[in-house]
Amino acid sequence: MAEKKATPFPNRLEINAKLTTSGQPTADGLATLGAQGFDAVIYLAPPTVSDAVPDEAVIVARQGLTFVNIPIKFSTPTDKDFESFVGVLSSLEDRKVMVHCQVNFRASSMVFLYRTIIKKEDPALAYEAVAKIWSPDKQWKAFIQTALKKHNIEFEPY
Repeated sequence: MAEKKATPFPNRLEINAKLTTSGQPTADGLATLGAQGFDAVIYLAPPTVSDAVPDEAVIVARQGLTFVNIPIKFSTPTDKDFESFVGVLSSLEDRKVMVHCQVNFRASSMVFLYRTIIKKEDPALAYEAVAKIWSPDKQWKAFIQTALKKHNIEFEPY
C-alpha cells in the first residue's frame, strides 16, 4: 500500500498577491517558501502543538525570511493576540507573507479581522475567505463578534 503524502500547505488560501493563509505546512513545504517569493511567515499556534514543525524558525530563517510566532491558544483568543498580530502584519505590509496555524482556523480569522478592522475592507467580502475554511463557533465566533463591535463594524459571522 502506498504511503499517503502530506499536503505541503493544507487549507491554503491566497488572499491577494501579498497575503496567503494556510494550515500547518510540512517541513518540505516550509523549505519552498523563499522560492515562492515569500518574505515572511507568521505562525499563530503555540510551538508546542502536536503537529508543529520543531525547526520551523530555522527552516524559514535559512531562506532569509522573517519568522514570527504569536502563540494564540485556540480555546482563548484575546484582544492582545489580535493587537500583536496587527503590529506584526502591519510591519510586513509591503512584503509577501504566509500566515498559518494548525488548520487555518486562527489564521483565517485573524486575517479577516485585520482586513476588516485595519484595512477597512467590506466584511462580507473578507469573510468569504474564512467561510471557505470553516464556520467559527463558540469562542472564535464570540471573539470575532466582540472585535467587530469594538470597532463599530456591523457584520454577523456565519
